[in-house]
Amino acid sequence: MDDTERVEVTEIRVPYRDIDMAGRLHNAAYLAYAETALYHFWRYRPPLEDEPHFHATKIELRLHEPLRLDDKSRLTVQIDKIGGKSIGFNVSIDRDKTLCAEVEIIWVASDPQTADPVRLPEDIRDWLYGYLK
Repeated sequence: MDDTERVEVTEIRVPYRDIDMAGRLHNAAYLAYAETALYHFWRYRPPLEDEPHFHATKIELRLHEPLRLDDKSRLTVQIDKIGGKSIGFNVSIDRDKTLCAEVEIIWVASDPQTADPVRLPEDIRDWLYGYLK
């Protein structure tokens, strides 16, 4: 399978709208790109009835090398941790095998009606273990 066909990998070319006056990618765009990669990854999860809702409780961005206009970036989603009610994602953002940024995102599962935290469904947990680093 070609690397770009892997569910945990997304490629994005940096558009002009995401560049600041210094020619670098806006800080907020790194998060938007990470969320795009996470959405791409998440849509391959096993289908479930009564799936909980998920929301972020932590987002941390570490910048290493700036991305610039027309850079082709490769985003790779990895599972860092699987808790009883939460999932830790790490999204690395690379350009030509150079690590540009890392985004850590923690999601918590919650009941759709009450918003109370709930346990992760076993089917989702089992699927996530295949991507645990």
